[in-house]
Amino acid sequence: MNDLVVGMGEALWDVLPEGKKLGGAPANFAYHISQFGLNSRVVSAVGDDKLGTEILENFREKKLYGIVETVPYPTGTVQVELDAEGVPCYDIKEGVAWDNIPFTPGLEDLARHTRAVCFGSLAQRSVVSRETINRFLDAMPEGDDILKIFDINLRQGFYTKEILCNSFRNCNILKINDEELVTVSRMFGYPGIDLQDKCWILLAKYNLKMLILTCGVNGSYVFTPGSVSFVETPKVVVADTVGAGDSFTATFVASILKGKSVREAHELAVKVSAYVCTQNGAMPVLPEVYLD
Repeated sequence: MNDLVVGMGEALWDVLPEGKKLGGAPANFAYHISQFGLNSRVVSAVGDDKLGTEILENFREKKLYGIVETVPYPTGTVQVELDAEGVPCYDIKEGVAWDNIPFTPGLEDLARHTRAVCFGSLAQRSVVSRETINRFLDAMPEGDDILKIFDINLRQGFYTKEILCNSFRNCNILKINDEELVTVSRMFGYPGIDLQDKCWILLAKYNLKMLILTCGVNGSYVFTPGSVSFVETPKVVVADTVGAGDSFTATFVASILKGKSVREAHELAVKVSAYVCTQNGAMPVLPEVYLD
């Protein structure tokens, strides 16, 4: 029971041009973690409505388990429009179920048996879910092998300096993309230095184990104290990029938990996220070649 990996935060429907698809970074993360044979859980909330019932049915079909409470708010939806390169633009509805994830005794017990958790900034836009996430992090075991991954995921205006600062302090692995790093740098007051220098500053300032920086077609980096790994992004025919970042995070974390080196984890994460870009939606079945 002590090797559970949790994706925590928003559970929602991405309403894409071709129809709705199950979405939300925590579910995407937990789904891909489970594909690597690890014991994953989703923590979120849905409404007592048709969309909420459909999310729970989808989770069961995908063998996604967790604590997904039904609360008296509508199930979350996101209008997703893709640009010419397949890059998504989001319109995220407010006042929804995943803004109101309750902290329950069952959730506290889950936290005590969690080895790794991934959380973002979006689900912290409301005080209820933000407090639940913070209480979950506090209830997790102590130890060097416990991973708390902050996959920052800046969306619209749903973040503040205070939330980001608190999350940096509460995580030991930070995942951020190049655009988000520019935003954070402006917010925290060091805009005039290059991206790598910004990463070293964040790594040292918040005493992180690792910092993952993704730069789209320009490759990705993993910074650890004293070393940096860089891997180029493969050229693929993109269907859409929805969920590609979540698959990267999940693959990287699964690999680290299985004892692979940072470099091995990084290389596999790049391959998997590139594959996900060639598929429609955030939760394709991964080819066996990636799952050994």
